[in-house]
Amino acid sequence: MAKISASQVKELRDKTGVGMMDAKKALVATEGDSAKAIDFLREKGIAKAAKKSDRVAAEGLASVTVSGNTAVIVEVNAETDFVAQNAKFKDLVKHIGEVLLESKPADVKAALAVKTDKGTLNDELIEATQVIGEKISLRRFQIVEKEDSDNFGAYLHMGGSIATLVVVAGADESTAKDVAMHVAAINPKFVSRDQVPEEQVAHEKEVLTEEAKNEGKPEKIIEKMVSGRLNKYFAEITLDDQDFVKDSDQTVAKYVASKNGKVKSFVRFQVGEGIEKKQEDFVSDVMSQIK
Repeated sequence: MAKISASQVKELRDKTGVGMMDAKKALVATEGDSAKAIDFLREKGIAKAAKKSDRVAAEGLASVTVSGNTAVIVEVNAETDFVAQNAKFKDLVKHIGEVLLESKPADVKAALAVKTDKGTLNDELIEATQVIGEKISLRRFQIVEKEDSDNFGAYLHMGGSIATLVVVAGADESTAKDVAMHVAAINPKFVSRDQVPEEQVAHEKEVLTEEAKNEGKPEKIIEKMVSGRLNKYFAEITLDDQDFVKDSDQTVAKYVASKNGKVKSFVRFQVGEGIEKKQEDFVSDVMSQIK
């Protein structure tokens, strides 16, 4: 039997909201596999849905720069949230966006090598680190192109803790910005159902089927139940199927269609998402000072 640590139990509890004993039982039953444990809990009806905890706090700003039919969304990180209010840091983030928009590098490595008035973009980051007093780094960016008939929608939440960039075919810039605000607030994973990988849909359908069976539902209505629950699943992860945040009586797709448009793509950067910060063990730290 796999040894289950307290940290594994806590992580599963954070993701699912279940009790400690239920989390431990699920991990024991699945030999410590967290993903399988989530499915186990859902199938047993203990956890109706897995809560994602993929938003890990880190510091810095995300920003969007647009020029004609090209736009870039970028995230620049620093060590503390204090620098996000620093005028020099804000100017640097804006400058980086402009440099990336003009040079259109393929990736971060190429971006750092882009020539600027001060040498390279990497040289500028080093200089900023020296001036601001914190390590400054370009974490990621994405360059997005559109057609003449498309519209960009850009939105920054709280000055750049979240940045979104949307491309809408037709409609207008105001509609595109509304969708960008929705993406910032609701955080969809895909534009439409067609974009969801087949294996992901099959897996979800299997879990929902087992869940219905474990609820003791008759075979003849299980398929209908699963279909309904699958629609709810799509409404959670696909932008087109989500209730529009500014008007819950219609979906995003219907709202955009009412403006003679259709969502083509979106990018959403939340500062620090996916970055694991060092976990401090304060008890051990205090005890080490006593010894």
